[in-house]
Amino acid sequence: MNDDADPLAQLRIAPEQRAGGPRRRRWPWLAGGALLALAVAAAAVLVLNARAVEVETVPAQPASGPGGAAAVLDAAGYVTARREATVSSKVTGKVASVSIEEGDRVEEGQVLARLDDADQQAQLALARAQVAAAGSQLGSLEAQLEQARRDLKRQQALGRRGLAAEQALEDAATSVDSYSAQLAAQRSQVAVTEAQLHIARVNQEDTVIRAPFTGVVVAKAAQPGEIVSPISGGGGFTRTGICTVVDMNSLEIEVDVNEAYINRVRPGQPVTAVLDAYPEWKIPAEVIAIVPTADRSKATVKVRIALKARDPRIVPDMGIRVSFLEDKSAGSGAPAGAVLIPSSALVERDGASVAFVVEGDRARIRKVTPGDSYGDLRVVDKGLASGERVVRDPPPQLRDGMRVKANLASNGNSDG
Repeated sequence: MNDDADPLAQLRIAPEQRAGGPRRRRWPWLAGGALLALAVAAAAVLVLNARAVEVETVPAQPASGPGGAAAVLDAAGYVTARREATVSSKVTGKVASVSIEEGDRVEEGQVLARLDDADQQAQLALARAQVAAAGSQLGSLEAQLEQARRDLKRQQALGRRGLAAEQALEDAATSVDSYSAQLAAQRSQVAVTEAQLHIARVNQEDTVIRAPFTGVVVAKAAQPGEIVSPISGGGGFTRTGICTVVDMNSLEIEVDVNEAYINRVRPGQPVTAVLDAYPEWKIPAEVIAIVPTADRSKATVKVRIALKARDPRIVPDMGIRVSFLEDKSAGSGAPAGAVLIPSSALVERDGASVAFVVEGDRARIRKVTPGDSYGDLRVVDKGLASGERVVRDPPPQLRDGMRVKANLASNGNSDG
């Protein structure tokens, strides 16, 4: 029977039309999906490399100082002067002249300024006149006493011959005693007037302001015509000082060391100091003393450090960083070429200790050989050079060659 004539045969579904038609091949789709995933991953890597990762960097500093000493602690402080004086007058007066300017070097005893001394000159003239008057009175009494003594001798001679009355002898002796007493009193008066003259001279000398020691003028506070006083009058119109003088030979460093690391500091310990203004200049120094008290609010202990170099570039109140050093003979030295970095800059990658160094705008991985630890610091014996900036706390996604945006930070070993 012909199927074309059979209506039921026309309703049958052909095998190739069942289940969506003939079986399609699936592996091209799978391969395409895998390629797409790889492309997305590659694009993600490219995006990460294209977008700079923000990191914080710190410089690797030499772990060895002068004489083979290892840096065990860093701290920040200021240059201070042990001898610094605000020079004022001993008396209240009007400034007549000021003979110094800021930056001038002065010698001990040099005249810095003068006050109007018209009143003191008048007092001095009066005292001199009083001394002269007292001296003249003293001379008159001395002459009268001498005459009274001669009169007494004549009366005594006449009395021995019975030619003088007893009353005359008594009067002559009384006259001698009286003039002697007046003479003694006048001599005391002369001493008083001479003392008054000395006071007048001192008061006049006090109008001359002199340098208390050799140093440099760092501040000039008064001008001619102003009123100065050793004690402020309170109206805001009275100066209490003429200038400030600093003995530049007394400059030293004061730093605050975290009390948790003060055990690393000792008197006589060598120190390397670097001024913030001259970061390439390393100044030799030495610990003078550890001030035996702690700042409760900051949990720090003050340390005084002596500068072994004198230079006009070092001035009071300059910011300065110091590295406390320890001799190799003490058994804690670092090998030549070793550097000191924060311990947080070291991470593990593939079972090795590494650090990331910023070169331009890229992070480069370095295999390093860590050494001894000093609190938050770590000595790196090999793998890093002094001055290279390493990444502190490198993020897990950081890889070799990735673009980075470096935020410069201070060396993270302050106070340990």
